[in-house]
Amino acid sequence: MTKVLLVDDDPELTDMLARYLANEGFAAEVAHDGETGVRRALEHPFAIVVLDVMMPGLTGIEALRRIRAVSQVPIVMLTARGDNIDRIVGLNMGADDYVPKPCTPGELVARLRAILRRSAGTHNEDAMKAAVVRVGPLELSSASRRALWQGVPLELTGTEFGLLDVLARHAGGLISKDEISRLVFGKPLARFDRRIDVHISSIRQKLGRREDGQPWIKSVRGLGYQLLADPHT
Repeated sequence: MTKVLLVDDDPELTDMLARYLANEGFAAEVAHDGETGVRRALEHPFAIVVLDVMMPGLTGIEALRRIRAVSQVPIVMLTARGDNIDRIVGLNMGADDYVPKPCTPGELVARLRAILRRSAGTHNEDAMKAAVVRVGPLELSSASRRALWQGVPLELTGTEFGLLDVLARHAGGLISKDEISRLVFGKPLARFDRRIDVHISSIRQKLGRREDGQPWIKSVRGLGYQLLADPHT
């Protein structure tokens, strides 16, 4: 069974979610505070971690920071509905996605499965044929989820890898944010949803600047993003 760590200070919610997850083929372990959540996330091999942002003591944001310092395990943040600040901060710090509270168990399970699919990559024959993508100084291996930038390993979250993979496969061309959302998140882009922009910003920082001082990923306002394949174009 797929192991999930739920970190939330609401016992009724975690009990309900754990029972629902068990019925969906997941094995859920629960922690009711940030300190315990961080310790368990780093000591045990969970497939994915669900972190509530608002917890007494160590907050979900600080727990995320501590986990990300040493682990790339996929992380989903539970945020208050409408609280864009927490969502943006979480994404900037390496969260793979967020789910607004209150959420239905079915919505959470669907989001977890989508993230796990992205993290695991596809292993069918067609995918393996195109498993390695090379664009300029970038090399991506879909099978191993390994990224190299100028020959050096590039540390990416599962979502960042998925985004960069989509951009690399359309290198030199413009791809809309709605299409990116469908390919990476499996759903159309919601109005006012900034998760793609935030993840792209993080990827840009990791890639650095081109020789001309411009970012490798070009944004076209109102249209989408473009990965520049040639360092001189």
